[in-house]
Amino acid sequence: MEITNFRTEHDLLGAREIPDEKLWGIHTSRALENFQLSGRPVHPELIKAFGAIKLACFRVNRSLGYFADDRKANALEQACTELSEGLLSGGIVVDALQGGAGTSTNMNVNEVIANRALEIAGHKHGDYGYISPLDDVNLHQSTNDTYPTALKVAAIRLLRKLEQAVLSLQESFQEKEKEFAHVVKIGRTQLQDAVLTTLGREMGAYAEAFNRDRWRIYKCEERLRVINLGGTAIGTGLGAPRQFIFRATDALRELTGIGLARAENLIDATQNADVFVEVSGILKSCATSLFKVSNDLRLMASGPDAGLAEIFLPEKQAGSSIMPGKVNPVIPESAAQAALLVMGNDSVIAMAASTGNLELNQFMPLIAHCLPESIDLLTNACHILRIHCITGIKANEEQCRKNLMNSTAVVTALIPEIGYEKASDLAKTAKEQGITIREAALQAGLLDDEKFEALISPEAVCRLGNPE
Repeated sequence: MEITNFRTEHDLLGAREIPDEKLWGIHTSRALENFQLSGRPVHPELIKAFGAIKLACFRVNRSLGYFADDRKANALEQACTELSEGLLSGGIVVDALQGGAGTSTNMNVNEVIANRALEIAGHKHGDYGYISPLDDVNLHQSTNDTYPTALKVAAIRLLRKLEQAVLSLQESFQEKEKEFAHVVKIGRTQLQDAVLTTLGREMGAYAEAFNRDRWRIYKCEERLRVINLGGTAIGTGLGAPRQFIFRATDALRELTGIGLARAENLIDATQNADVFVEVSGILKSCATSLFKVSNDLRLMASGPDAGLAEIFLPEKQAGSSIMPGKVNPVIPESAAQAALLVMGNDSVIAMAASTGNLELNQFMPLIAHCLPESIDLLTNACHILRIHCITGIKANEEQCRKNLMNSTAVVTALIPEIGYEKASDLAKTAKEQGITIREAALQAGLLDDEKFEALISPEAVCRLGNPE
């Protein structure tokens, strides 16, 4: 039987026994007891961003003469570095959702860094007289400036990955635009046959939508780069030296390579979370494109025997436990579900940001849970859709041609040659006699076969307007 040794730690509310091998301490212990909410951990990028912030703040404080003991300082530097690289993430055990505006996460970080530094310096865990989570790791900081700063750094890093995923998806649709440029098909409005288009043109429109999304996501970094680090509790910088306030953001910018800037109004940047709502809205725009395109792909692939069946999606798995031979469009379905969850997260972020009170938003952990989740969902959905669906789409050219010939919509393409009235007569004749528009046109002597094919060619249906 394994025997666990304990150490005693103290806080405002009293003492508590902590398993000696744990890097976290009493504040984390209370959070584990109090916040059994989501069962979801703090996002890994948020933890690494916290490590970078602690490292930047430590370096500024050291340069200002607050750490004369080199052994202690070197241990703290190494511990902060390890957390920033994700090496200590296993010690961050608090629930992602918590009261206190993120204090439990900040204290979990402080305790892990302190106890890891104590290990490095050859001291026992909990020897806070030598290295303190509060007096050393959290020196000149507050949860209220470090937590939102960590969220912004984490979000920027995640958004850069999302931008690349959206770009790759855009490029995949551009490839399909070229591949399907020759496939003429029925274009539809209100799900009814309308006019002719090409499958390539449809794919090109999807590519353009994701191009806009990519640009919007790229611009998100401008919205997130302004941080309130140094503002401490409410943005006044209480308890922090002025030189620390001036230099902390510079140190973090140098450390992360992100163009961070200290907010001109630290009080505003501490109490207001509207920037996260703005960024979430941009993510919702991307989710809207993803949902719309995913549903279009499902519709165009519907059937395959009794639907539109204009494209073949890659077959990824058997679709039914009772219907033999059924294969479902599972990849677009999964991407659409991710998009819906992002839209839901956007509503949650808006409500959380709007219900902050006075000098602080107490629901910052909820925003910090939903925003990275949305970015991850979109990144993964774009990747899965591209890899497992878009690159493998095939055109059902025979079905597209069949639909074309069986639809009266093709008559619109003939108007430049025969006029609206004769085109209307052709549509009526085709319906009454149960023949195709092509057959009706040849029968009436209005067009020959060569002219008919020229009017419904890819070049004709994609031409911008009629030739002079």
